[in-house]
Amino acid sequence: MKKPGESSSQTDHSSSRNGRQETSGGLWDSVKKAAFVIGSGLFFLAAFRNSVTWHLQRFWGASGDFWQTQWTKLYRAFDGNEAALFIVGTLLVPTFCFWLFNGFLMVVDTTGRPSFITRYRIQVDKNNPVNPQKLRYAVWTVLMNQLLLSVPLVLLTYVVMKWHGEPCGPDLPTFHWVLLELAVCGLLEEIFFYYSHRLFHQPLFYKHIHKIHHEWTAPVGVVSLYAHPVEHVCANMFPALIGPMLLGSHLATTSLWFSIALLVTTISHCGYHLPLLPSPEFHDFHHLKFNQCYGVLGVLDRLHGTDDKFRKTKPFERHTILLSLTPLNESIPDSPKPTQ
Repeated sequence: MKKPGESSSQTDHSSSRNGRQETSGGLWDSVKKAAFVIGSGLFFLAAFRNSVTWHLQRFWGASGDFWQTQWTKLYRAFDGNEAALFIVGTLLVPTFCFWLFNGFLMVVDTTGRPSFITRYRIQVDKNNPVNPQKLRYAVWTVLMNQLLLSVPLVLLTYVVMKWHGEPCGPDLPTFHWVLLELAVCGLLEEIFFYYSHRLFHQPLFYKHIHKIHHEWTAPVGVVSLYAHPVEHVCANMFPALIGPMLLGSHLATTSLWFSIALLVTTISHCGYHLPLLPSPEFHDFHHLKFNQCYGVLGVLDRLHGTDDKFRKTKPFERHTILLSLTPLNESIPDSPKPTQ
């Protein structure tokens, strides 16, 4: 409201300044949230590692360098075949984690049991149970993406990393260095995923590429890798690969990072707000609004204003909106509105 004697230009200037202050404050809140998420994850990893080490030393008589000892045994078991060791660490281990978690989620989605899991479903009337035909096709697509695209890309990654470093060196990096690299990898993935994801939402790319992923307006865990081959390479694989390649990470770090990245993207698509885990509501809202909530941590969304509708919607209203998402058997828009 304009005060007596205050000109329109002064009012506009004041409104603009308040808007900038609100945006700046919101961005800072997102940065703090991202730092909290990353920090909490790293703290959990550190606590878990220290706890496991303590129990091994206390009850099984393991030495203080237990992890180095196990790595040395594994390294010797492969008899210097670092390529095979790299494949096991970067392909088999993360893929096993991905399908183990998603296998459990698919059982829940198809049977509705155990009920203590389904009670946390965000979109109560969707995927209850999941469409088995669509699920089978999604699983087949994900398997083809992993076999025909992920495998060659990881092998190419090994060639690049071997060219300028020793990804399978005999000595493990220090645990604190691993935590630092994980944080850097997480930030790099957020940057490259956000902008590549937003690019695929431009009408031309969306219609021919990204629309496949949005066939699931109510996503489930395995849909995290359900995508067009071009999108799988550019938006799924490259953002996760760029960190270890730039940092020249050790195989142990790379394997851990790939496993974490796959589990995080599964949680973002799983459709359940499980206790102690981040809520996938942010990404579910993206599947509803198309031009909202492109990232994972939310910092770049706040910076570019692409989470404004999500933030302006009160939690109970947002829940109602998510419950009214387009059913799986209905068509989705051929092209979303271009982002500003």
